[in-house]
Amino acid sequence: MFVRGLATAVGSADQVTSPTFTISRIYSGEGIEVHHFDFYRLQDPGLMRAELQESVADPEVVVVTEWSDVVADVLPPERLRIAFTPISETSRRLEISAMDRLHAACIGEMS
Repeated sequence: MFVRGLATAVGSADQVTSPTFTISRIYSGEGIEVHHFDFYRLQDPGLMRAELQESVADPEVVVVTEWSDVVADVLPPERLRIAFTPISETSRRLEISAMDRLHAACIGEMS
């Protein structure tokens, strides 16, 4: 649901589905793309590491990663981390943390 909302926010009309089996999906928006990676099934990201690096380097791409521990060395230091905790069958608690000062300031503005 989170990525679906993000894709909608950037103007994408693409159908959003989980990349669990395909590992990655791209949703095109208005001048920006959302690249969604799910590393749940991977012990070694192999070629997906290079694809992720390309996505992270592109200023017109928003990157969302799930189970990203296996590619932590590729992720930029300037990023947000969002943890989802199930509260019930239909609700989740989001914990947003900043990995750098710029994003920390953004979170501070939202509080």
